[in-house]
Amino acid sequence: MNPTNIQIIGASLFAVAVLHTFSTKFFEKLAHSRPAHAGLWHLLGEVEVVFGIWAAVLMAAMFLTEGKTAATHYLDTRNFTEPLFVFAIMVAAASKPILQAAGMLTRLIARALPLAPGLSFTLVTLTLVPLMGSFITEPAAMTLAALLLRDGLYSQSISNKLKYAVLGVLFVNVSIGGTLTPYAAPPVLMVASAWGWDLAFMFLHFGDKAALAVCINAIGLVLLFGRELKALPPLAQSTEAQPPLAITLIHLLFLAGIVVFAHHPSVFLGLFMLFLGFTAAYERYQSPLILREGLLVAFFLAGLVVLGGQQQWWLEPLLLKMDANAVFFGATALTAITDNAALTYLGSLVQGLSDEFKYALVAGAVTGGGLTIIANAPNPAGAAILKSKFADQAIHAGGLLLAALPPTIVALLCFKLI
Repeated sequence: MNPTNIQIIGASLFAVAVLHTFSTKFFEKLAHSRPAHAGLWHLLGEVEVVFGIWAAVLMAAMFLTEGKTAATHYLDTRNFTEPLFVFAIMVAAASKPILQAAGMLTRLIARALPLAPGLSFTLVTLTLVPLMGSFITEPAAMTLAALLLRDGLYSQSISNKLKYAVLGVLFVNVSIGGTLTPYAAPPVLMVASAWGWDLAFMFLHFGDKAALAVCINAIGLVLLFGRELKALPPLAQSTEAQPPLAITLIHLLFLAGIVVFAHHPSVFLGLFMLFLGFTAAYERYQSPLILREGLLVAFFLAGLVVLGGQQQWWLEPLLLKMDANAVFFGATALTAITDNAALTYLGSLVQGLSDEFKYALVAGAVTGGGLTIIANAPNPAGAAILKSKFADQAIHAGGLLLAALPPTIVALLCFKLI
């Protein structure tokens, strides 16, 4: 490896950004103990802005060391489709008619189960919604599940252990639950076209393993916290009137259109603009759109794209030194410190990989997708929605890591042994 100066700077800033993501709770505490600069500490405590801030530092360094032309060319050659798509799908999926329809379906299935309300709601939300991610995309599934949990389970007086346990299972299940199809999970999207992975391939090689792991993780959590979940009172039924069926169907059509054209930002952004106009025209059937949360998540991912572009010099050689077994476990570990879509994208650039290596790389990447907030593109969306329910309105990176380890091990065993 003979990295350039800017590549060394980029790798160093990436390491600082990763450390920063594990330190957000520290900055939130500073905001309370040092109110004179509370605004600055709150900003630094927002995990969604971390990579954007350090990406800006990288670009400033690039402007100073390599000049305006090189810096602007670097930005122009980055692909920001994924951040834009996550923003559009997150806002559309969290619209009131979509959320009401998803909540109604979840509650209907939960009530049909012969279990206590807290048990059945948690079980259905952590299984059905993540698996729906294979069809409505993982960002949409994460948004829906997080909103349902925020207004349902997390609105109750539950222990901190249960909050983190549910979050860990949610992140892992969404990461693996989108692998039944080739278009829903970002790490699969990055390689599906290059490697010829179609719907049949994904369903046969990933689908059964992912579905089994999702179910085991959800059932295991419900059994482990059964006493606490049983003690919860029935979730309050919504007193809001349901929007007309036509309004819900139109929202679903917009959502489907954004999903179908996920690789074409000029199309899905145009549909999103029409969607915003439609929600404004029928404001009486809407609640405020989560534009702020969506923009923060998009900023996070855009920063990851900018910083991630400077990591290939060390990440690609590291992958090439591994065999199929090593890359499976290595990808699971590396995913914790770099977005899993970036990891598989680098793999797609390497020629002559065996089928076993390709499977191991993607399986490992999706398996480790719940270990940290940066591990999987939809995770910041879930964190942005749920963090207000945690102490100091911040999700502790160490708590998430510990909570996600057991479901990650379950997924690892399912993808490796079955």
